[in-house]
Amino acid sequence: MEFNVRRLAADAGTFLSRAVQFTEEKFGQAEKTELDAHLETLLSRAESTKHWTEKIMKQTEVLLQPNPNVRMEDFLYEILDKKVPMRANNHELLGECMIDSGHEFGPGTAYGSALIKCGETEKLLGSAEKEFIQSSAINFLTPFRNFIEGDFKTISKERKLLQNKRLDLDAAKNRLKKARVADARSAAETELRIAQSEFDRQAEITRLLLEGISSTHAHHLRCLNDFVDAQAVYYAQCYQYMVNLQKQLGSFPSTFSNNNQTAGSSSASIWVPTAQPAASLPAPPPSQTSPALNELRSTSGTRRARVLYDYDAASSSELSLLADEVITVSSVPDMDSDWLMGQRGNQTGKVPITYLELLN
Repeated sequence: MEFNVRRLAADAGTFLSRAVQFTEEKFGQAEKTELDAHLETLLSRAESTKHWTEKIMKQTEVLLQPNPNVRMEDFLYEILDKKVPMRANNHELLGECMIDSGHEFGPGTAYGSALIKCGETEKLLGSAEKEFIQSSAINFLTPFRNFIEGDFKTISKERKLLQNKRLDLDAAKNRLKKARVADARSAAETELRIAQSEFDRQAEITRLLLEGISSTHAHHLRCLNDFVDAQAVYYAQCYQYMVNLQKQLGSFPSTFSNNNQTAGSSSASIWVPTAQPAASLPAPPPSQTSPALNELRSTSGTRRARVLYDYDAASSSELSLLADEVITVSSVPDMDSDWLMGQRGNQTGKVPITYLELLN
């Protein structure tokens, strides 16, 4: 009991001594031992690493889960040490909606079948997204979080101890300056030697921990590579799914009967242009089979044409088009029959016939 009382009294005395030293330093009434430049640089580097690691973690979490309410719910499950329930993501919800509507309209109809195919693809995108999120959480976020909650907490603890040892050292220096009696000076000198030794030992421990930040950077670099690889796989999967869907939708006929016709009227059709490769452009509308086109092909002259639909050039030899603009076109020998040479000001390039209406 007596030992505990003495220990508490000693601890209280040490705390009071540190508080006095800290206050006097703040008011400029006491000198402060400065850390060496190398240690200060290491401390600054550690703080910078913590700052940017936390920011990268936060933004990555926003990227993986944009909904703040869901992020908060996941955080609460993590605090309660409970498993996060499985949820359908937005792609999967959209996919289910499309599939249900496709069955409602009828899988045998073009629209119903297309909706079902789109819904199935959306569910594949949702599954790929879940795999990407899981991979990123394990290989990227978890190591970053382990650094903040593990290594950096240890660094902070040792840094605080170093600060206390520094206050003890400076307090011992001040007591030695104020000592006038020989016995008091001798005791103060002994206390100063002990404080200096403890400060030096703690500075070395802190320095070794701080130098480990280089290893942390190397580890985080490997995690960053894993994250980039996961993104590449995810986007490649999504691209392939969409290319396959485009091919499936491209198998549908481009003309459909007009169900709004009145009884007894002749059958009409709607021409639907689609952005396809040059080798499989949509059939030209009826207006393009006029003698005007034949005349243009048989001569080396030019003709004005109105653009029917936007068109993005697939290569540098083509000309991008905007709907309703008027350009000049001409026929070039040996050019594919689906194309004409277009000119807009100083810009020239191949343009698909199916996107043009020749003007008189």
